[in-house]
Amino acid sequence: MPRPVVCGPAAPAVPTRLAQVIDLKAARQEPDRYRTALARRGAADDFDALLAADQRWRELTERAETLRAAQKRSSKGAPPSPAEIAELRQLRKELDAAEAEQAEAEQARQALLAQIPNLPDPTAADGMSEEDSVAIRTWGEQPSFSFPVRDATDLGSSRGWIDMARGARLSGSRFAYRIGDVAVTEQALYRFVLDRLAGKGFLTVLPPVLAGERAMYGTGFLPTEESNLYHLERDDLYLTGTSEVALAGLHTDERLEESELPAKYAAFSTNFRREAGAAGKDTKGMFRVHQFDKVEMYVYCVPEQSAEFHEQLLAHEEEIVQALGLPYRVMNIAVGDLGAPAAKKYDIEAWFPAQQRYREITSCSNTTDYQARRLNIRFRRDGKLEFAHTLNGTGATARSLLSIMENFQDERGTVAVPEVLQRYGAPATIGTPPED
Repeated sequence: MPRPVVCGPAAPAVPTRLAQVIDLKAARQEPDRYRTALARRGAADDFDALLAADQRWRELTERAETLRAAQKRSSKGAPPSPAEIAELRQLRKELDAAEAEQAEAEQARQALLAQIPNLPDPTAADGMSEEDSVAIRTWGEQPSFSFPVRDATDLGSSRGWIDMARGARLSGSRFAYRIGDVAVTEQALYRFVLDRLAGKGFLTVLPPVLAGERAMYGTGFLPTEESNLYHLERDDLYLTGTSEVALAGLHTDERLEESELPAKYAAFSTNFRREAGAAGKDTKGMFRVHQFDKVEMYVYCVPEQSAEFHEQLLAHEEEIVQALGLPYRVMNIAVGDLGAPAAKKYDIEAWFPAQQRYREITSCSNTTDYQARRLNIRFRRDGKLEFAHTLNGTGATARSLLSIMENFQDERGTVAVPEVLQRYGAPATIGTPPED
């Protein structure tokens, strides 16, 4: 297990809305490269608007600085004459107006900057929709059944293992009780994954599940996904939809040493999502709920290693799913379907026989320096400060358990539990055969 990262002195906090999302200096120098890359994500027009706003801000900044310098020169020397006093007053008025315009231009520039997504990786799949994602490979054989396969939630509800009705009575729709063997097996799943990741050098973390606005902006969940978030207005805190937020926030405003990278963390947390953008999708089952548990991986590394670590995260996820025995395929997600922070993302989709289709159970993303720029996370190398690269990936959620329940059920309604989970306290089977 790695030692905790020891950090240098924290830098002064940078207001979230003023943090750079992309390297604006590089964008000014290579506008065509940035425009071409962002056009793949449908963001070329936003980029052009940003450059125009940036140019206006720089012109107004130069004007304000010129007026400020003139005012400073005029205020030196002998006591001013009445004419000079009038000139100073006029300068003050012009400076006040220039500073007001500059502030307005800065606000407009920052609003546009916050909307610019990460530049997509050249190897990310082209296309603007989920259907454009590309299957890389499949693993395992889809099981065949001599009886009608039952949906996991339906099977669990009929046996008293999953109770959506009582969850709805308590909290509203899309909340679930997991009871008995299912609850024990789900806990075993998380213990298995955390143990597996610890063996891969990840440091286990139990993080906060409430975060402030800065962390939400810093990770890219604001402003783009605000409708999906639970906001506690009285405390001005958000219930996080993933521990990616807390793990990214772990080193906010810190200066790491190159020798401290890579830093790898695996967190377990309960997560909350409104699923406002999923109206009409999976409304009756446990596949898409408002509260769920998850093991999350998070990596800080030097820039030239992030592509390699992305492949490593995918390999860890595949090892876990293979150990569970679930048939799956790996998808290279189309750039138009990426979240704003991701340069490239892989999904693992497990086979769900009751639905006769593959469904996402894990994902992993390379966010390059997007989150590090917004959260002001740098490392020292050769006496200079550079932005770190960050990556995130799913270790496991209950979706893996749902796939287990569908793939390994028998005609009596009993589910065979993978042996790797039995080592962590899960029963050999979920449920016992009903009496005849």
